Amino acid sequence: MRQSRRTVRQKLDSSPSPAPRATDAASPMSSPSPSPRSPGSASPPPTPAPAVIVPPDWASANAFISSELSTPVVLVCGPTNCGKSTFSRLLLNSLLPRHGRVGYLDTDVGQPEFSPPGCLSLHVVDEAIADLQNPVLRQAERCFFFGDTSSKRDPETYLNSLFLLYTYFVEKYQCTGSEVLPLIVNTPGWVKGTGFDMLVEMLRYICPTIVVQIRTRRQRKNLPDGMFWLDDEQMGPKVIKIDAACHDSLSISSLKRKDGGGMRERRLVEYFKQCFSSDISVATNKELAYALASLPPYEVLFSDVKVIHLHCEVPRTEIWRSLNATIVGLAISSDTPETAHAIPWCVGLGIVRGIDVQRGLLYVITPVPVERLQSVDLLLQGLILIPRSLLQVKGCVSPYMSTNVRDKITAKDLYAKNLNSPLVRENGKSDSEADM
Repeated sequence: MRQSRRTVRQKLDSSPSPAPRATDAASPMSSPSPSPRSPGSASPPPTPAPAVIVPPDWASANAFISSELSTPVVLVCGPTNCGKSTFSRLLLNSLLPRHGRVGYLDTDVGQPEFSPPGCLSLHVVDEAIADLQNPVLRQAERCFFFGDTSSKRDPETYLNSLFLLYTYFVEKYQCTGSEVLPLIVNTPGWVKGTGFDMLVEMLRYICPTIVVQIRTRRQRKNLPDGMFWLDDEQMGPKVIKIDAACHDSLSISSLKRKDGGGMRERRLVEYFKQCFSSDISVATNKELAYALASLPPYEVLFSDVKVIHLHCEVPRTEIWRSLNATIVGLAISSDTPETAHAIPWCVGLGIVRGIDVQRGLLYVITPVPVERLQSVDLLLQGLILIPRSLLQVKGCVSPYMSTNVRDKITAKDLYAKNLNSPLVRENGKSDSEADM
């Protein structure tokens, strides 16, 4: 991928971010102190979170798993909004003191723990999670861009990607002579119909040593009792059943129902804030919309990349135009698992800011470091959309909904010669066709 971009430092006025809201709880457990910022995180080190309520059965399950003599592979499952992610965070913090580092397989493409929406990813975490109530972006060790917020559209590709991530973890972290790490597998909340069948396949492939099943009072939403994924004569893992957290005598869940769409938009907003250095304040959606509109994009020749449409077919004559105003996965063809039906590892996401068919150019905004972009030669187009909060900002004409943004991004900004940059730059006009 050949890029052309001038570094821009734009100081934005901003108001302080609101303090995080505390949630109701029954019995407090203090969160760990914040650790130094890890590479690739989207925000400064989290401030100490409010006390988190840990039910007795959750605490017992954590104590049992963290005291295991062997290195556990723990799969956490249960219906939507039962507390799988919160329990997984607690468990990760419980395993860290003994093991130092913990693997985390993020399998929920709709509400991932450490990655932007649409991704399946493997992380190796070496610091405690300070905020047990909210996810935070982290750099993945390996990632697939599935390109959708549900596995319903392509269960086979979803499972193949998940199995490749687990195989990668086993080969690197659970083989003789290597550092042996525990693994937490946090699963989606789709546990009925095809979702149940996929969970069964996942359990049979991973063969966890411990399965934590979280149950709600609505029995019809729960998974079957026992080792439902095995034949009767087969020996299975330890199964631990715990209840979804509740705070009163009526057993009403203390976990607020998630706004899935809103959470996904916020994760994407946080991801693309990484396009700017930490000393540039981008506190509101309006500021981010203005900042992205003013940020000179990378220039990419059509001939330097290949486009893969993950969930649709596009006429050959419309391939490049179809990318306009979309979020794409950035991948490297030479970094593809050597197995049938494998999709390439993804190094990050980008916004296709505009196209120029006459010159054969794409304009891409991404927080992926330049040294990684030099090897990118695949663009993966899925169904992940640019957040509406960046398109519908009062008082801001979004470049993604306008036909002329030359007053925002000038030719001088796009093509100015920068002698300190390692990238090759050329003179030329701004993107003239289908500016977003």
